[in-house]
Amino acid sequence: MLYYNTIKLVENICNKKDFFLLKFNVGDTINVYIKIKEINKERIQQFEGVVIRKKKSEGNSEMFTVRKISNNIGVEKIFSTSSPNIVKVELKKKGFVRRARLYYLRGKYGKSAKVKHKK
Repeated sequence: MLYYNTIKLVENICNKKDFFLLKFNVGDTINVYIKIKEINKERIQQFEGVVIRKKKSEGNSEMFTVRKISNNIGVEKIFSTSSPNIVKVELKKKGFVRRARLYYLRGKYGKSAKVKHKK
């Protein structure tokens, strides 16, 4: 048991970014700032969309999927919470949904693809 607790302690120290990644839920609209490494430059790109899935598991393997519609084409990205490429995550709007995974948004477009937001 002592060995297990030490592993958890080391994981918590290594994964310092958990405090801002746990503030959003499925259905929320978020803005993810990602580090993009090009040939000799490094820049920050933002990806704004709706969280359609959040996978929680032991350790540093938590992941979340963000979906946005760009030029009438749906784009989804899967992010790991322990990724060093994530600079920060901003919460834009809180969503009101009754499901844990919003895969039904993949077949919808226009106004029907929107999530109700809390006021």
